[in-house]
Amino acid sequence: MERMDRPVKAVNQAVNDLGGYIRAQRDTAQISLRQLARRAGVSNPYLSQVERGLRKPSAEILQQIAKALRISAEALYVRAGILESRPAGPVVDAVLADTELSERQKQVLLDVYASFRGEDASPGAALARDGVPHGETASHEAIRSDSEE
Repeated sequence: MERMDRPVKAVNQAVNDLGGYIRAQRDTAQISLRQLARRAGVSNPYLSQVERGLRKPSAEILQQIAKALRISAEALYVRAGILESRPAGPVVDAVLADTELSERQKQVLLDVYASFRGEDASPGAALARDGVPHGETASHEAIRSDSEE
């Protein structure tokens, strides 16, 4: 019986952490529960239950709450266990903190950034140390220089 209790306890802890996180973000933004509920399009009692860890909101509701708080929906998804946490850094943190970008824009920027960071691993994407694109040989260089004359 104890084995089955572990996942239930983990889920309950995640829901409590999520509710506490939302409450902390609301307090930081100096928004009342009623104001946040109105902005997020949920009822006061429902939001109160989420903050107290009694309800686990859907991804859609989390997105509405994140938008109302002007924070990243990804942060709420990670807290709720919907997404896995990924390593952050100054660029990722800056993109996620930008309130002028939509969630979709943030995701696209982070995807492009990740592709640039992984550029060295992709064949043909980066230049070799000698300045020759990967996959080209010295004979390609010779052909190129002959055709330029």
